[in-house]
Amino acid sequence: MSRRGGLMGVLLLALLVGAGGRALWLWLDRPIERVSIRGELTHVSADYLRSQLAPLIQGETWLAVSLAGLRDEALAIDWLAEVRVSREWPNALTFELVEQVPVARWNDDQLLNPEGEPFAFGPVSPPGDLPDLAGPPGSGAEVLAYHERLAARFAELGLSMTQLRLEPRGAWRFQLDDGVWVMLGRNDREARLSRLSAAWQRQLGSQASHIRYIDLRYPNGVAVAWHGETEPLEDDSAEEG
Repeated sequence: MSRRGGLMGVLLLALLVGAGGRALWLWLDRPIERVSIRGELTHVSADYLRSQLAPLIQGETWLAVSLAGLRDEALAIDWLAEVRVSREWPNALTFELVEQVPVARWNDDQLLNPEGEPFAFGPVSPPGDLPDLAGPPGSGAEVLAYHERLAARFAELGLSMTQLRLEPRGAWRFQLDDGVWVMLGRNDREARLSRLSAAWQRQLGSQASHIRYIDLRYPNGVAVAWHGETEPLEDDSAEEG
């Protein structure tokens, strides 16, 4: 009889602990009333991020909300490169945010980070001095790396590279000083760039304001189209070899 009484006591204690635990959970799991944002923000404001984060926590409660799920959803917000989410007693969440670093415009409607990964910039205006790059999907890192090489090369001539394009068939073209377009093509790029540097220092640099584009897709020398001429700009897809 005493053994049965002992078992009943254990069961009663378990029920009481379970009921108490549920009551404690319900008491702790209250609606989220405050969201804190931490991190160094340069391009986006905390108000903008709060407006983007607010729908993610609407209707959620402090204990039941999935922090991992919130992180995944927050990473889809424009400009966020990394997100960490934690709970703060008694009814708050803290988002630690790492902002994307824009280094170039990409295909007119996105930006590139230093790894060459594209991201959307939404309603936030990007910096105005970014180079303008473009290329097929997945080529961001390649185009960014080539831009850095070419920009350093032309900086030695006192020129800035403002645009660089990689065409779907692999041809390159770029713009110098917001003015002269250069058709580089696909092949023998180093030799072609050397010819351009020599021609620029010898003659073309002093006539840059009159040049519409320079075509390097020839075995020897360069072809120059001048403002006022009417011949159409050639397509890089026509390049031989």
